[in-house]
Amino acid sequence: MGRLLDHVGENFPSNTDHESQELITFLNHYSYQIARKHVSEFQRFDRIYCDGILLTWVLRVLGKNCHRKSFDMTSLAPVVFQNAVDKNLEVALVGGEEGVAKSAAGILESRFPGLRVGFTCSGFFESSKQRHSVLRELAEASPDIVICGMGTPYQEKFLLDLVDAGWIGSGYTCGGFFHQTAKKGAEYYPSWVDRYNLRWAYRIYDEPKLFKRYSVGLVTFLYRLILDFSRK
Repeated sequence: MGRLLDHVGENFPSNTDHESQELITFLNHYSYQIARKHVSEFQRFDRIYCDGILLTWVLRVLGKNCHRKSFDMTSLAPVVFQNAVDKNLEVALVGGEEGVAKSAAGILESRFPGLRVGFTCSGFFESSKQRHSVLRELAEASPDIVICGMGTPYQEKFLLDLVDAGWIGSGYTCGGFFHQTAKKGAEYYPSWVDRYNLRWAYRIYDEPKLFKRYSVGLVTFLYRLILDFSRK
């Protein structure tokens, strides 16, 4: 498990183009507990960032220098989308319930004039056959950037399977980004929430079902992280 911790990186790529293969994912205190059961899949990713101030703080206490980087509008999402506009790259959005990715695409295209979202699809598949069909269609369409929001570990496995299907490009996981964007627009977090690192509290306010993740889940996270760190 220590090997997964060693993969948590700092440098955000300055170039995202169709000639290079790069897969980027993110860990917070919740997804970390899932990722530790899928180490081999996560080790295939080029970069793993700390998504969430809690994981960032804990890793700092344990002696690892890192900073929060998330796929949302307070962090890396604007960089990725503006880069796509500047380089005329085609983007695909996969995730969320039916229609969510399409709705998010419309909002993002308005927020970033010139953004080309050429493919959108739900992250819920009726069968393995349908999932395979989407993977094949995406690989053949060959978008430059694929952003996948299905939750861990499904989003990571989807991007890896897409690579195995022959796709070459830059892939990002994004968790609930499409859902948040479709629900409240491009700027999901109020500026003061972001400024004071209260995104976790805002998530609970907006989605009360997440309370358990930030209470019971916090205790189990601390236990498992310290256990894994001590075994490095």
